[in-house]
Amino acid sequence: MFRRMSAEFIGTFVLVFGGCGSAILAAGFPSLGIGFAGVALAFGLTVLTMAYAVGHISGAHFNPAVTLGLFAGGRIPARDVVPYIISQVAGGVAAAAVLYVIAHGHAGFDAAASGFAANGYGEHSPGGYNLQSAMAIEGVLTAIFLIVIHGATDKRAPAGFAPIAIGLALTLIHLISIPVTNTSVNPARSTAAALFQGTWAIHQLWVFWLVPVVGGIVGGLIYRFLLSTKSSGESRRKVRTQSA
Repeated sequence: MFRRMSAEFIGTFVLVFGGCGSAILAAGFPSLGIGFAGVALAFGLTVLTMAYAVGHISGAHFNPAVTLGLFAGGRIPARDVVPYIISQVAGGVAAAAVLYVIAHGHAGFDAAASGFAANGYGEHSPGGYNLQSAMAIEGVLTAIFLIVIHGATDKRAPAGFAPIAIGLALTLIHLISIPVTNTSVNPARSTAAALFQGTWAIHQLWVFWLVPVVGGIVGGLIYRFLLSTKSSGESRRKVRTQSA
């Protein structure tokens, strides 16, 4: 368990450092040509690479909604849930702390004013979308993400390609939803950014825990009861799943 928790900590650290780092350090500079598409790709690449790096150790969840969705889908035991979530949140916060130190090396940087890549709705949505829109897109996309994860790691799927499918799915999710909420689908990522933004992001953080968790559980249940077969479900019961 210690090795698995370490893998989840490191993987989530890299996810937040790479994904949020691209938004905080690079996306605000038009000359670098990153923009929303670059941030979306950064999140997808971090998941893809770290799933190959540590997926064989922990399953590469890097996300409390994924852990709970995999539990709902019958892929992991209940005893793994709390240790994994603690490790994920700790890894995300550690990465945000490093980004905070780096970002303050730029004259005039203000984490609260910049938003620090935090997730938000209403006046804090990049496109001005309201709470209803934020909840709808976060719930639907997290459910879809868990269906992709379950399907890509199913016994019947081609072996060895799951991280690619999952990384591309996360990229697509960001391309769709960055304008709406700055894309969460991951409570650990949202918590890390909110703690260092320090004001409105903390007040809105409940949405980015509640909705992705519900969406993840729904996605896990959909795959388990509508798309999985008895044999594939039983074969995966004791296998940790590469995900994100």
